[in-house]
Amino acid sequence: MTRPTVLVPLFDRVQSLDVAGPLEVFHGASRVPAAVPGRRPRTLTASLDGAPVRTESGLTLLPESALDGVGDIDTLLVPGGHGALDPDPRLVCWIREYAPRARRIASVCTGAFVLAEAGLLDGRRVTTHWDHCAALSRRHPRLTVDPDPIFVRDGSVTTSAGVTAGIDLALALVEDDLGHHTALTIARHLVMFLRRPGNQAQFSTHLAAQAARRPPLRDLQHWIAANPGEDLSVEALAERAGYSARQFQRVFTAEVGTTPGRYVDRVRLETARRLLEEGTEAVETVARASGYGTYEAMRRAFVRVLDCAPADYRSRFHTLGT
Repeated sequence: MTRPTVLVPLFDRVQSLDVAGPLEVFHGASRVPAAVPGRRPRTLTASLDGAPVRTESGLTLLPESALDGVGDIDTLLVPGGHGALDPDPRLVCWIREYAPRARRIASVCTGAFVLAEAGLLDGRRVTTHWDHCAALSRRHPRLTVDPDPIFVRDGSVTTSAGVTAGIDLALALVEDDLGHHTALTIARHLVMFLRRPGNQAQFSTHLAAQAARRPPLRDLQHWIAANPGEDLSVEALAERAGYSARQFQRVFTAEVGTTPGRYVDRVRLETARRLLEEGTEAVETVARASGYGTYEAMRRAFVRVLDCAPADYRSRFHTLGT
């Protein structure tokens, strides 16, 4: 049986970790003894003319082949980097012609821009590095760009966030093909504490939200994060910050970029997620510690935002993390 080929096209100003991370995962899958022999992947790198390419960091990568010399492709995985933001038209043409022949297509980070230029993402829900989501959406309005998840599956196409998210993506693809045990073995070999599920957020509430300019509000943001189980009503927060409730709501929203209620919701959800990822507390204890009070209230929040129950969310982490 012919081994399936995972092709990673190389180009100048590619992000080296977008290439190396997934390649290490797929290479590991080819060596795990328990893996199904006929499905062990064969990795291949190729550039347009087979010549070396220079990465963003200055590292030189030597491809194994020219793209025109590549045979059958099982998985096409397009890495990102600055070179993907304005891709070589010849690369776009090659991908437009050959990608549909692959069983599945994936991108890491700004590799989504290359797939979008080739017309392969039209009408699909996708993601990319959070710093480039707005640009991808503006440039390709037929896409639904979700800036939150670390990777998004839409049919045979999977797009991922930046850099290390490519490892999570590759592990998920290996698990699809070769099972949980193989993915677990690779994750442990790479000294990964866990494999993050696709709906894991790219970054935290504290990075996503603006830091307030006024010290009382900035201090309040830190206090909310440290005390999600306290009374975080608008009235209680306003009193702690020294404002009237009406003034507090207006000033907080203007400086942080979201209402106090929504900010509190995000902090509580993030706290619950972190505690569930750690896996040391019962879900009822997590509900209380994160400020939901009851498991049912936490479950409703998880289903609304993450489309899964808290217990299911925790199991996604600890199937590969323990």
